[in-house]
Amino acid sequence: MTTVAAYAASSPKAPLERTTIERRPVGEFDVLIDIKFAGICHSDIHQVHEGWGEATFPMVPGHEIAGVVSEVGPGVTRHAVGDRVGVGCMVDSCRVCDNCRAGLEQYCSDGPVYTYNGVGKDGATTYGGYSEKIVVDENYVVRVPDGLSLDVAAPLLCAGITSYSPLKHWNAGPGKKVAVVGMGGLGHMGVKIAHALGAEVTVLSQSLRKKDDGLRLGADHYRATSDPATFTELAGTFDLILSTVSAPLPLDSYLSLLKTDGAFVNVGAPEEPVSLNLFSVIGGRKTLAGSGIGGIRETQEMLDFCAEHGFGAEIELIAASEINDAYERVQSSDVRYRFVIDTATI
Repeated sequence: MTTVAAYAASSPKAPLERTTIERRPVGEFDVLIDIKFAGICHSDIHQVHEGWGEATFPMVPGHEIAGVVSEVGPGVTRHAVGDRVGVGCMVDSCRVCDNCRAGLEQYCSDGPVYTYNGVGKDGATTYGGYSEKIVVDENYVVRVPDGLSLDVAAPLLCAGITSYSPLKHWNAGPGKKVAVVGMGGLGHMGVKIAHALGAEVTVLSQSLRKKDDGLRLGADHYRATSDPATFTELAGTFDLILSTVSAPLPLDSYLSLLKTDGAFVNVGAPEEPVSLNLFSVIGGRKTLAGSGIGGIRETQEMLDFCAEHGFGAEIELIAASEINDAYERVQSSDVRYRFVIDTATI
């Protein structure tokens, strides 16, 4: 076992404080990663606050991890010491179900082993990226391309893949009109990726406060959802709407913006239930769907795509001592657009 420094919440809604945790020994197919940067995802806050249900404490959040391999097990073939790598939201899965065999480990029939607030196959609680080091099976570690610096690559391991996977699945590209709801950590990546795929991109945000950023990052249009005219003028416009917000939305209003056979896909996960009039999907043969992260193969594809197009996340680099302040700022939408922890400060 290796003792490493980390930041953890000792109980629900408790502030995160510096502590130490134990990492398992490097097994035959494991890699030891010196974590360099860890993104702060809104999911971290939901789980520390038990907004999505009962959680396990102490909790070390963090599933946007970028670092360098410092040790490999004797059976490792995918990675070598010195490689620049990333770890996202899962660190294992059953590997034998139909979904795992199809490269959809995120939908593992037994449920994937999450990077934190999960239980590994050894029965131990998993601890995430707000720490100095992590040990992960080589099959759940991806390569960070040379064209991406590690700090802007870290958020791609959740925010990037969570946007990329549905945009690819629902065929965002030339000739398609895509709307991104919300201009935050996920939303800004959705804009960048949809634009790079060749779609015509509209941001739907509460206000026009971030309009200049949205247009700079690749949006063709930027509309305020607080303006009733937006829903009137854009009715029947979009092939795909990607909702990245974690607050409940008036779904009937948003579904009215879809073309016939259009899809409204949720990647933001509100803590509260939402209501729906089914005529909003029956009329127009519309789809109301959800999407969760991506498989390992698709995550690598996404990283390579971002490197090829020359972009990572828009980040604000912080010291570990600023984590609790960052949580408050995320909740008040005061970040452009992802906080990333410099783990050298832990």
